Amino acid sequence: MHMTIIAVGKIKEKFYREACSEYMKRLSRYGKLEMIEITDERCPESMSEAQMQQVKDKEGEKILARIPSGSYPVGLAIEGSKPDSVAFSALIESLGIHGESHLTWIIGGSLGLSQKVKDACKLLVSFSQMTFPHQMMRVILLEQLYRAHRIKQGAPYHKGCAGDVDMKNKKM
Repeated sequence: MHMTIIAVGKIKEKFYREACSEYMKRLSRYGKLEMIEITDERCPESMSEAQMQQVKDKEGEKILARIPSGSYPVGLAIEGSKPDSVAFSALIESLGIHGESHLTWIIGGSLGLSQKVKDACKLLVSFSQMTFPHQMMRVILLEQLYRAHRIKQGAPYHKGCAGDVDMKNKKM
């Protein structure tokens, strides 16, 4: 399977770059993986809603221009479906079985994805209701893609879920 990741901004922190590099190396045995970085727009500390929308739209146009033709675009967005790791693995496998040989994963900038990008995506996925730095999302996405392949192979990397957390008793 061919996978492209389109991400807004450059990773500045060495530890994130090293983690991305490690997971990209691990994923290379499962198919072609390409990382496309889109230049982020400058964001002043305090912006109006209109200014924030302008930033998202400008970044969105750059993203849309880089989505490979014929690929299956998947946007990472908080309102997307929230699969667990096993369901995420099954989703990727199902897409491959149904002829989608090139998946494009899209990570927006600090303000998220523009509506045009969301509309262009065939699927929106969320890894949490929480907000993560977009640099960290690259690491999380790469790790989950690697885990998905290991689950598909029945490999020992994936230990499975311990179930829901019982917050009252602080137990899994």
